[in-house]
Amino acid sequence: MPVESLTTMFEQARRGKYALGYFEAWDPYSLEAVLAAAEAEDAPVILGFGGMMVDRAWLNAGGVALLGALGRSVAARAKVPVALLLNEVPTIEHAYMGMDAGFNAVMVDTSSWETQRAIPAIAALTRDAHKRGVAVEAELGRLPDAVGDGIDDSSAALTDPAQAAYFVEQTGVDCLAVSIGNVHLLTNGYAPVDMAHLEAIHQRVAVPLVIHGGTSFPPDQVPRAIAAGGLKFNVGTILKAVFLQGVRETVQQLPAASGSRPNVHDLMGSHKETDLMRVGQARMIAKVRELIRLYRG
Repeated sequence: MPVESLTTMFEQARRGKYALGYFEAWDPYSLEAVLAAAEAEDAPVILGFGGMMVDRAWLNAGGVALLGALGRSVAARAKVPVALLLNEVPTIEHAYMGMDAGFNAVMVDTSSWETQRAIPAIAALTRDAHKRGVAVEAELGRLPDAVGDGIDDSSAALTDPAQAAYFVEQTGVDCLAVSIGNVHLLTNGYAPVDMAHLEAIHQRVAVPLVIHGGTSFPPDQVPRAIAAGGLKFNVGTILKAVFLQGVRETVQQLPAASGSRPNVHDLMGSHKETDLMRVGQARMIAKVRELIRLYRG
């Protein structure tokens, strides 16, 4: 199945009163886990990779092209509708690399940019992207980050509804990520989200709204968020956490005695049941399925 237009997927989600999940992958095992979960739930999904946590030099040296090739290969065999997103890359140039690599949705991390700098840059990117059939996600406001067991909100800024309306009008973006108290990287408890603020943004902004920091978004607030235009949830941190836990437990169970060495070929890269990465993959599939059911209502 070819990749699906993200705007088409949003329209279907709006009519069906559900949200799309973007479950961020980082390698073949994690990407296949997302697709396996979506197919098990018979649900549309956004596949893709993020640039925020990735070494910029690696991205520049062919990393974006490599991720695009992997994403296209997995997406092509999907039995459910999928879009392919290059998420939160550090520069506009990386977004163009992503389009060249076959991603049909891109997003630049402009969270630290002044709005007046971001508007012309994102508007130009959006014009070029639309000519190529590529959707553009943008963001306005800045999420706090989790630090240890707390939240560092020193540089956080909620999305201003009026400014968001102006930003969308000026840039023509297809969806907008917003800051409403949601938190990046938080795994200890739930974020203190302000749902009334999300509803205020929704009253002013017609495009789908995107919730980053999905790992810590309160599950009981998901239906209200969807009703308020939150048609996409980004999830990453919890997926790496459950994947790593599965791998760690498998490694800890390996024979310690030097005379009982396991077959490394079975353990690494075999894609058999003995492959330690398959254990992490299974944990990730279960978590993604759980979240898809949450977002589908």
